[in-house]
Amino acid sequence: MKDPIEQWVRPEIRALDSYPVPDAVGLLKLDAMENPYTWPDELRQAWLERLAGVDVNRYPDPQAQALKQRLRATMGIPAEAGLILGNGSDELIQMLAMTVASPTRTLLSVEPGFVMYRMIASFCGMRYLGVDLEANDFGLPLDALLAAIEQQQPPLIFLAYPNNPTGNLFREEALLRVIEAAPGLVVIDEAYTPFTDHSFLPRLGEHANLLVMRTVSKMGLAGLRLGYLAGPSPWLDQVEKLRLPYNINVLTQLSADFALQHLALFNQQTEQIRADRERLFAALKEIPGIRPYPSQANFILLRLTRRDAPAVFEGLKQAGILVKNLHGAHPLLAQCLRITVGTAQENAALLQALRELS
Repeated sequence: MKDPIEQWVRPEIRALDSYPVPDAVGLLKLDAMENPYTWPDELRQAWLERLAGVDVNRYPDPQAQALKQRLRATMGIPAEAGLILGNGSDELIQMLAMTVASPTRTLLSVEPGFVMYRMIASFCGMRYLGVDLEANDFGLPLDALLAAIEQQQPPLIFLAYPNNPTGNLFREEALLRVIEAAPGLVVIDEAYTPFTDHSFLPRLGEHANLLVMRTVSKMGLAGLRLGYLAGPSPWLDQVEKLRLPYNINVLTQLSADFALQHLALFNQQTEQIRADRERLFAALKEIPGIRPYPSQANFILLRLTRRDAPAVFEGLKQAGILVKNLHGAHPLLAQCLRITVGTAQENAALLQALRELS
C-alpha cells in the first residue's frame, strides 16, 4: 500500500525543512535581529490601560483603518499609494506569491537572501531562482540579474534593502535598472529601514511595478507580527483578494496604533542601536581571525578565518550566547555567523566570549 504522505503531500513540500526557531531559554538572545530594549514602565502601564478597554468577543476592524491612518502619518506613506497590512512580512510575501503563482513561473531574488522568499515560492508551487551575490562584498550582480530577468520573465522579484543576512545596501542605480527591466512586480523589502537612511518609499508612484514592504518588528514591535505593503492601488487591489479576513487581530491593531503614537521612543532606541552597531563593528575588527562585514541593519555578518564557525557557534552557546550559524546555508556564507546588535552590556559579553574562542 502506498504511503499516504507520499501519495498526497506535494514533493516540493516533503523536500522542505520547517523554519528552524531555536530554544533561547536562559540564553543571551542575539540571533533574531530583535530590538533589545523593552518599554519604560510608564508607557507599559498606559498601554495596559488601553488594552483593558478592548472587547475581544468581537472581530477586529477587517481593514484596520485607524492603524493604516497611523502608519501613513508616521511612516510617510504617500497618500495616493495603496496599503495592505499583513501578519508580519511573511504573510505579505505569501499573498504576493499566491497572486501570481503558477508552476511555470519563477519567483526571483538573490542569494544569500531572506530564506522565506525561497520557502514561500515552494509553498505556492512556484519555481525559485536565486542569483548569487558578488563574492567579494555581497554586491548586487546586475548583469547576471538582468540576464535572469530576460530569461525567466519573472512576475515577482524580491530584493531586501538592506539585505538579510549580509547587512549591505545594494546600489540604488542598480535597483532602478532592475525595476525598469522587470516585466512584473519588484518588491523592495525594507524590513531594516530603521537602521539606514535610504528608502524607496518616496519613489512609490514613479514606477508602476514598484512595491515597498516593511515591518514594525525590527523597530521594537516584533511580538505584534505586523507588516505593511505599499504601492500602486491597481496591483494591491488584486493582492487584497488573497488577504484572509481579520488577519490583523484587535490586540495588534490597538497596540501598534498606541506604539506609533510614541514613535520618538523607538527612534531613540534605533539610534542607540545604530551607534552601538558601529562600536561593535570596530571592536570585532580588532579580534584576530574575525572579518566583520559593514552593515546598514541591526546585525553584523562576520566570517571566521581561523576557527570553524559551527564550533564557535557552539562555544558561544555554551557561554550562554545565542547567535545565528550561517555556515552551510550558502557557499558564500562559509564560516559565517550573524550577530544581532544588543545592548552595550550584551555586546561586551559577546566580544569577550569571541576573544576567548578565537
